[in-house]
Amino acid sequence: MKLAMCGLGKMGANMTRRLLKGGHQVVVYDRAPEPGQTLAALGAQPATTLEGVVAALPAPRVVWLMVPSGEPTEALIRALMPLLSAGDTIIDGGNSNYKDTQRRAAMLKEHGISMVDVGTSGGIWGLTEGYSMMIGGDAEVVKTLTPIFETLAPAPDKGWGHVGTNGSGHFVKMVHNGIEYGMMQAYAEGFDVMKSKAEFALDVTQIAEIWQHGSVVRSWLLDLIAGGLVADPDLSQLAPYVPDSGEGRWTVAEAIDLDVPAPVITLSLLMRLASRQENSYAARLLSLMRNQFGGHAAKQAE
Repeated sequence: MKLAMCGLGKMGANMTRRLLKGGHQVVVYDRAPEPGQTLAALGAQPATTLEGVVAALPAPRVVWLMVPSGEPTEALIRALMPLLSAGDTIIDGGNSNYKDTQRRAAMLKEHGISMVDVGTSGGIWGLTEGYSMMIGGDAEVVKTLTPIFETLAPAPDKGWGHVGTNGSGHFVKMVHNGIEYGMMQAYAEGFDVMKSKAEFALDVTQIAEIWQHGSVVRSWLLDLIAGGLVADPDLSQLAPYVPDSGEGRWTVAEAIDLDVPAPVITLSLLMRLASRQENSYAARLLSLMRNQFGGHAAKQAE
């Protein structure tokens, strides 16, 4: 099957490599020429313009987008829309907000162009392990794309599925990432407790490796923790600053809209925000209040 991949960051480039290895023909496009040149050596067909992308594809065309959510995705879809024809399909494999996806699908439908949203998980490991894909869109359109999903997935019959109408794939991926926030926070807190127990001088790297086998908390995240601790046991190379890419915020907002209590996901998001405050005004105000009402000693700034 021949398709285009627009956006050749680490994930888009690795997905292209997996597609090429699976026998697909892939036209590649990125604003920077270097990634396309690298993939050309592996058999991809580079294009330097969106017009070139569309011209290189047989009808009905399939164009997969792997660009940041928000304005980059919006701009790329709007640029492609007048170049494509009725019967063509745009796949958004990024982390778009599902409400944007629903709006874009309706906009494209007016031109006879199909939209398929693919919530994609796998990160840098997807090239070798395969990608987990949560797919939203018209069932018949998704069916025609089956060979692509079977190639990208961990196995043809595992790790991917059509979950519902447009927006549902990105919605499920949003919740997936919210759950991921909570799991990561739980691991971080547990290891922090063990690391802080000076009495036992626990080797948390060893403990992570013990838990990898037979434990009810074993997981791929734990495998990554174990590998990372072997490389940097004291995490001396890392700053205590944790970004978020938006999906946790969207999950919390959706939970509030649906009157669904989600305290773990919510708190894990707030802890990420707290990690970015080097000199928290709120913490200093708390210290002030304790000193004012109880005469408690307040630590002075250095």
